[in-house]
Amino acid sequence: MTNDLDLRTTWAAGRPAHGLWSLLPGAVTAEVLARTGADYVVVDLQHGAASEADLPGITAAIRAVGSVPLVRTRSSSFPDVGRPLDLGAHGVIVPNIRGAEHAREVIASARYAPGGGRSIGRLAGDADQPLVILMVEMATALDELDDLLAVDGLDGIYVGPGDLSLSLGLSGEDHRDELRAVLSSIIARAIAAGVPVGVHAYTGEDARSYAAEGATIVTVAVDTVSLSQAMGQHLDAARTTS
Repeated sequence: MTNDLDLRTTWAAGRPAHGLWSLLPGAVTAEVLARTGADYVVVDLQHGAASEADLPGITAAIRAVGSVPLVRTRSSSFPDVGRPLDLGAHGVIVPNIRGAEHAREVIASARYAPGGGRSIGRLAGDADQPLVILMVEMATALDELDDLLAVDGLDGIYVGPGDLSLSLGLSGEDHRDELRAVLSSIIARAIAAGVPVGVHAYTGEDARSYAAEGATIVTVAVDTVSLSQAMGQHLDAARTTS
């Protein structure tokens, strides 16, 4: 069974933790994903179909089978960071971080006083010191990366290559190699600073390539993508004539 302390210990030792990303709603979906042996499951409130009201059941299902429930918050605003933690999340992955000062504000919103400003009112779960992972997906955050990596209370950074490519003007296949170099640089700088780092991936092969460079927050797949691919493969197999 993995818990948030285990993840911190694993990452501090430079070892990877492998997780899955969920866009689909429901406790059953979450339990199915966690039963694969994933160290963590991320419930995506920003782009996924789950709502805050679903979180107590979803996070309980993930915990029950030995995985760590993390939530990508809807935004980086104070209430959007704290609310999932009150509803059972053991950590948050926060999008749209603008820079180092913004990072400090977000981390403070996830910590109780005196270290932060989070209000006491938890309804589910038991994470008094939740994991706080901040997303690097804006050019301004990349510009301040070294300062951001030095912010107290940061448990890790998580790179969103899609939004980062748009922010840097590097979207599309023509810029694939250039973007990959940027991602490699971010991984290297985070490792040098002693901060766990991950890059969002949709396949195990991509995840393995980031891990080979030292990424330790290793998201292996996204449920909607994997489901679509698997069902498509079964349909193709059934329709193929010998």
